[in-house]
Amino acid sequence: MSSIFHDLRFMFRGALLPLLLVNAFSSAALASSVRITSYGHSSLLIKGGGKSVLLNPFKAVACAQGLREPRIRANIILASSDLADEGAKIAKGIFFSKPGSYRVNGLKLEGFSVPHDRFGGRRYGYATYWKWRQAGLNFAHLGSGVAPLTGEDKVLLGKPDVLIIGVGGGAKVYNGNEAAKVVNELKPKRVIPVHYVRGTAPKNCDQTGVQPFLDAMDDTEVRKVGKNLFLGSNLSDKTIVNVMH
Repeated sequence: MSSIFHDLRFMFRGALLPLLLVNAFSSAALASSVRITSYGHSSLLIKGGGKSVLLNPFKAVACAQGLREPRIRANIILASSDLADEGAKIAKGIFFSKPGSYRVNGLKLEGFSVPHDRFGGRRYGYATYWKWRQAGLNFAHLGSGVAPLTGEDKVLLGKPDVLIIGVGGGAKVYNGNEAAKVVNELKPKRVIPVHYVRGTAPKNCDQTGVQPFLDAMDDTEVRKVGKNLFLGSNLSDKTIVNVMH
């Protein structure tokens, strides 16, 4: 009987040990990675480090017409402004749209004010740029805004690991050339373009598609990744544009 138990224990240990190692490796990898899901327009859900951050929930109006509204739940919601197409209060979570320094759910959030137009804010007021650190990555959310970065802006933003930036043009969003200039100034590791039209522009929408931005990025590598993007905490220093759908 003891011999049988000994054999069973040996077989169990031999089969289980590799499985435990794989599971441990997988758990460590998941703990140091983020999953980014696109809802279209400029709305992304970022999950990682046990936290979820939703960017720019929108109502299906203007350039977001016809899109499915992200009526979901997240720990934190960061909006570029209170406009219906980039700061609609339709999702569940702690909502921020105003500049300031906040600590919530273990995350430090920094928001600062930028002109929402090319006239120093005199036409459309101000938007908010955000930065925070999540699951070992430094994020910068420039989902809406058109003003060139000042020296102070560059210091506040630092060098992001992941830069989310509006590229579709129009009155309140960087166009392709403007967005490319910001990318070249900040030199992020990964760039996610948002706030552009996919397909035919809806009526009363002044934005274009993503291609003018990609053309302006010259020889930068572009990867089309679909609706979901997974990023580890150890990204290469090479700038790569991840186009989501």
